[in-house]
Formats: sequence, C-alpha cells, structure tokens
Amino acid sequence: MKFVLGIGLQSNIEHALPMAQEAEKSGFWGLQVGDSYMYPKHSDSKYPYYETDRSFLENMPMYDPVMMLSAMAAVTKTLFLYPSVYKLASRHPVLAAKQWSSLACFSNDRILLGVGITPWLEDLTYLGIEWKTRGKRMDECMEIVRGLMKGGYFKYEGEHFQFGEMKLNPTPKKPVPLIVGGHSAPALRRAARLGDGWTSAGSSREELVRMIGELGRLRREYGKDKEPFQIHAGDPTLATVSAFKEVEDVGVTHGVASVWNVYAPPSALQEKLDAIKRFGDTVIGKYR
Repeated sequence: MKFVLGIGLQSNIEHALPMAQEAEKSGFWGLQVGDSYMYPKHSDSKYPYYETDRSFLENMPMYDPVMMLSAMAAVTKTLFLYPSVYKLASRHPVLAAKQWSSLACFSNDRILLGVGITPWLEDLTYLGIEWKTRGKRMDECMEIVRGLMKGGYFKYEGEHFQFGEMKLNPTPKKPVPLIVGGHSAPALRRAARLGDGWTSAGSSREELVRMIGELGRLRREYGKDKEPFQIHAGDPTLATVSAFKEVEDVGVTHGVASVWNVYAPPSALQEKLDAIKRFGDTVIGKYR
C-alpha cells in the first residue's frame, strides 16, 4: 500500500508548501490536489461526491494544479504529486500535454496525471465546449496527451482534434500514468480501456468493492487485465491500519488519507501539520 495525502482545494499557497514537506517527512508516498478553474455564480449542476450543495466551493482557493504542484515539486525530493482530478476535457490536450510533460521533467518524473471530465456543465459551456461532446472529447484528450508525452513525432485525426506530425521537447524519461476519475459506468469503462489506473472520489466500502469488481471485469473484456493498474481510494472512514488493510485486500494500491475534512472551512496550518504527522506515526509507521 502506498499512502497519499489528499488536500483537495482548501489550501492556500502559504499552507501548501509546508504541508507537502511534512507529508514527505511523515512517510507519505504522494500528495494529490483538486482542480477547479472557476466558480459559476449560478448552476443547476449537482456535486455528486458529497452530500451538500455546491456553496462549500464558493470561496475555496482554486489555484491551477500545474502551478501548485510545480511549487510543491521545488520543495520536495521524493513525494509523488498529482491532481485528482484534472478536468482534462475542458483543456486543449496539446497544451495540457506540454504543461504536464514539463512538470514531469522539472520534478524528476514524480508526476501522475489524474484526469476526469467535470460534474459542472459550466466548466465546458463557458469555454465554448458542448456538454454532449464531453465523453468522446475526453477519450481523444487522453489519447493525445499520452501520445505526445511518449516523445517523438505524433499526429492525430479525431472527431474533435486533428493535427499533423508534431513533437514535444523535452518529454518525461518515464511514462506519466493517467489515472481516471469518476464513478459512472462510462467513467469506469474509460478507466479500464484507456487508463493506467482509477481513482475514487469517496464512496461507501460496499460501493468501492462493487466498482473495483466492475473495473476488473471491464479490463478482462478489453484484454487489459495483464497490464499494471493502480487503484487510488480513500474516504473519511479510512483512518486506521486495519481499515487500510481491508481496502488493500480488495485491490486498492494507493490509499488516500484525508486527515482533515477537505469540504470544511480551512483550518490553521499547525493543525494540518500536526494531523499529517499524527497519521504518519499512527498508520504509515505501523503498517505491515
């Protein structure tokens, strides 16, 4: 089991860098941040992963994850860093590939790329992207990002993106894993077919087991079941050695720890640092 600290969107930059350093010191393998490029004043969309209205997001710090993780990479040496998840369907995939490829190079290949669509219609429509195209667009974005980050010339002819041979310089020395988020049937199919892994946004233990089983079935269907595949999962009930061992037994490879409520108003920095260290002492340090 690799342990990941999930901090969501709630950390300002003054908190983020000390938190990354404390996570590394406390034995965490990785750290994940959220992604939201804006907050629409009016929306009929419902946030599907937490039982609340969307108002908890209104005044959350929404730093660009590439910028946030670049700063964290500069003050850490071993900590793996990634967004969970980056709303790839609302970005141009060529520019996204360039940014994440650069960050992978800056960080000495300590980057994963968690990707998803978005539950908010406005994330797409405010950028001139039709909501109904989101699934196919997402598939194409993933294919393009993966193709460009491999290095060498790459061309693409799809429904939403077309371009001739091009290449990025530099590209990562190691492949950047694409970890797909989402609980819907299309998201699980996308993870099984195109992803190097899947990440849960929080669910009941029963639902987590069901989704992991479905991913296994789909990967066999797509002939991908012999390839490496990461499963990242966490929820507020995952707080003890025994709880993490239970989810490891059903297939979770990366346990995401929420050592404070990421949906609540931000707490003081020292409280966060103490919580990170406490988890390192009581769970990571005693695992196995």
